[in-house]
Amino acid sequence: MVEVSATEFVKNFGQYKEKAQREIIAITSHGRTSGYFLSEHEYQEYMFLKAQARHCYHVSELPEETIAAIAKAEMNPAHNHLNELMD
Repeated sequence: MVEVSATEFVKNFGQYKEKAQREIIAITSHGRTSGYFLSEHEYQEYMFLKAQARHCYHVSELPEETIAAIAKAEMNPAHNHLNELMD
């Protein structure tokens, strides 16, 4: 990953636009990363992975459809022997 100051990025945008097709550009301001410049392919991959990420909820925040799905869920009969461990 290339790291470049915001000033340098603005001055040489064309160069970094081309470079972003090969690698991600980290843009810094006052020594801290403030953003990233990346190709459309990298962005689409990021959005796909973000959509596939698991979501965690506090019980009080569970969506109604999730509560309904949990309520009607049944264990696979192949695991019925595990119920004996609960006694």
